[in-house]
Amino acid sequence: MHVETEIKLGFKDVLIRPKRSKLKSRSQVSVERTFTMVNSGQEWTGVPIIAANMDTVGTFEMAAALAKHKILTAVHKHYTVDEWSDFIKSQDEDIVERVMVSTGTGEADFSKAEEIFARHPELKFICIDVANGYSEHFVGFLRKMRAKYPTKTIVAGNVVTGEMTEELILSGADIVKVGIGPGSVCTTRVKTGVGYPQLSAIIECADAAHGVGGLVVGDGGCSMAGDVSKAFGGGADFVMLGGMLAGHDESGGQVVERDGKQYKQFYGMSSTTAMDKHSGGVAGYRASEGKTVEVAYRGPVNNTVSDILGGVRSTCTYVGASRLKELSKRTTFIRVLEQENRVFGME
Repeated sequence: MHVETEIKLGFKDVLIRPKRSKLKSRSQVSVERTFTMVNSGQEWTGVPIIAANMDTVGTFEMAAALAKHKILTAVHKHYTVDEWSDFIKSQDEDIVERVMVSTGTGEADFSKAEEIFARHPELKFICIDVANGYSEHFVGFLRKMRAKYPTKTIVAGNVVTGEMTEELILSGADIVKVGIGPGSVCTTRVKTGVGYPQLSAIIECADAAHGVGGLVVGDGGCSMAGDVSKAFGGGADFVMLGGMLAGHDESGGQVVERDGKQYKQFYGMSSTTAMDKHSGGVAGYRASEGKTVEVAYRGPVNNTVSDILGGVRSTCTYVGASRLKELSKRTTFIRVLEQENRVFGME
């Protein structure tokens, strides 16, 4: 047993200190970035936000809408190969270039990915997604996928520590997913006691990834535009969003009407709802690690995207960053005490 006494921070524990700026308007801020991937060698340019690979978020409809903003979507893994073909045939090339094929780590998952890429070699991204990125099996699957697809950009996770981030990059990942338990419908921390405050995880994993030429995506914990800015300020190259993109026309989930108002289901992919839908129930050897909630209907996702990007641009103007790339270099975090959190409504 070992106890770490160093303070670790979540998004609610900090604010960003403003600095002198020469920027006159948010319109002067560019939120696009260009990356060259360390293992695939591919170059990518766009807005570094990714819709999470949850079946209530990472839908084909969401991918088509977000691609217009140059945003990526990790399409959930429960679409069939034929559904993938139908989608790709109906979309322009620039939309197809901004979707990720999500996969688990079983033999059936690998075979399905093989069939999708055999039919559609133009797809550029693979997202290998598990709750626990620390298993040897996961690393072995990542190496197998990299050997099979040397020029595909691979996103892999989830982890929360620098040493595992380095191992995943050295094993073939281009982008490492960072986050265990911070999501709004994730109950891993409650059920298992395992987790890591998300901002500190991003800071530490980004430092490790950048040291070996890789990138990180902060996955989970963002409930408002300011959290997205804090993730970028902490060194995240990409930010993955789930709950902030739920409840829209393009989102999945059953529509529920109550007291004259509309809601849409949003649930974690390890929840009982997801397990019942895709796996015939929760297996006897495990517990559900997600919950199901109802999110108020929000209309088209375009409005939410504009709000998020507007918030990030505004953050950049407060610290004098004309490009998103500069934000982490110009960010100074100030710790906020618990009492102040209540005053600011940040709890």
